[in-house]
Amino acid sequence: MIADLTNGLFEFGGGLLLWMNVLALHQSKQFRGVVITPTMFFAIWGFWNLYFYPSLGQWWSFFGGLNVVTANTVWVAQMIYYKGR
Repeated sequence: MIADLTNGLFEFGGGLLLWMNVLALHQSKQFRGVVITPTMFFAIWGFWNLYFYPSLGQWWSFFGGLNVVTANTVWVAQMIYYKGR
């Protein structure tokens, strides 16, 4: 339980930091020097974690991971949107 709680807190904290990227991209409406591929990879990995954590009964990690995958998915969507503009 301690390991799940600790991992969940790291996941949630990481998600909060990722939301800073989402906000910065929303404000600037452009991105430079950032490659979309790593963020796409981590977003896909995050979706895997949404299956993986519950299969292990790690619900704190699941909810923290939900924050990470949501932020990464929004950031990727923004990058695709602003690249096309």
